[in-house]
Amino acid sequence: MYYMHLPCPYYVHIPVYHNKWTIPDESGQTTRSNGTSNRKDYGSRPFVIDINQATKQNNKYRTALWTGTRLQVTLMSLNVGEDIGLEMHLNVDQFLRVEQGQGFVQMGKNKHQLNFTRNVSDDTAIMIPAGMWHNLTNTGRVPLKLYSIYAPPNHPFGTVHVTKADALAAERQMI
Repeated sequence: MYYMHLPCPYYVHIPVYHNKWTIPDESGQTTRSNGTSNRKDYGSRPFVIDINQATKQNNKYRTALWTGTRLQVTLMSLNVGEDIGLEMHLNVDQFLRVEQGQGFVQMGKNKHQLNFTRNVSDDTAIMIPAGMWHNLTNTGRVPLKLYSIYAPPNHPFGTVHVTKADALAAERQMI
């Protein structure tokens, strides 16, 4: 493992051992985590993580990893055949990066006319402009693991949705 030492007092070393990663807690101590434990939102303070490893280890539908004032990073896992669901964020630009699996993305200015379609797989980046209808469906044989960057944040600080049903229920409560 290689570390790049930067002259920055906020740089955090995150070593990865045997599919486990360490994350600092409130006091700066580190705790071991695997994909099944709860993660917290580390937003509004400096934070560094192996995003590829964290994304692949995440088994929850959506987990807010970092929520700042102007940006949010969430980890997502879509089961085989599952989709995010057709949605549009009026004032939010979104970036998705696939770290594992295969999928199909659709976008369009009208929810009934999704004329931009692409197959996606590992290492694919997807940019979704504000006001664009979009959906991402897992078309592979394994969970689709991705992370999403929202600017500005789209979910409340600390959001964790174990399943898509949990996410839909939370959205209904906010309406």
